[in-house]
Amino acid sequence: MRTHRLKIECPDAIVETLVEDPEVELRGLALVAHPHPLHGGSLDNKVAHTLARAALACGYVAVRPNFRGVGASTGQYDHGIGETEDLVAIAEHIAPQFGYLPWTLLGFSFGSYVQHRVARRLDARQLIMVGPAVSMYDFAPPAIATTIIHGEEDELIPLAAVQDYARDHGTRLLTIPGAGHFFHGKLTQLKTLVEDLLQP
Repeated sequence: MRTHRLKIECPDAIVETLVEDPEVELRGLALVAHPHPLHGGSLDNKVAHTLARAALACGYVAVRPNFRGVGASTGQYDHGIGETEDLVAIAEHIAPQFGYLPWTLLGFSFGSYVQHRVARRLDARQLIMVGPAVSMYDFAPPAIATTIIHGEEDELIPLAAVQDYARDHGTRLLTIPGAGHFFHGKLTQLKTLVEDLLQP
C-alpha cells in the first residue's frame, strides 16, 4: 500500500488529506469524512479509520481529509457548508490521478451530514452514512443510493430518529446490536458490513 499525506488547496482552506492506495486492481475511490471537528473529530478517528480500512480491503483508494481547522488543515469550522466545498474540491483534485474511477462516499456522524451534501454535487456511486446525526442537522432526502449503518444503543443520535428518516425516504438501514455512537467493541462488525456494501 502506498500512503500520501497531501495538502490540497480548496476555496477557503488548505486541507490535509491522507490518500491510501492499496496498489491492487482498483475498483473505485472512497471519500471518508470524519466526525465533528469541534468535538475531537479528525481523520484519525477510529470509525473513520475503520471505513478507510474497509475500502482498502475492497480495492478502493481511501481518501481521508481533515476538515478545515483540524490537524494541518487551515481555516475554521463552517457548519458543514465550507466542509462540503472542501470535499468536492478534494474529489476533483484526486480523481484525475486515478483515471476518474467512480466515487463512493462514506461519512460518520457529522461527516455523514457533510457527505449527504456532497452527494448533491459529486457524481458518486453510493453513500454510506454511519451514525448520521439526523437529530442534530437538517438532512435532506438522499440524492443517490444510500445505506445507513447505526448502533442500536446510540447514546447521541437516537435510533428512533434514524428509523424515521430512513422510513420517510425509503433508505436502507442496517443496525448493529449493542453498538453505541462510537461503536466501541463493534468496529469489526462495522467493517464487515461496509465491506459487504462495497462489493460488486
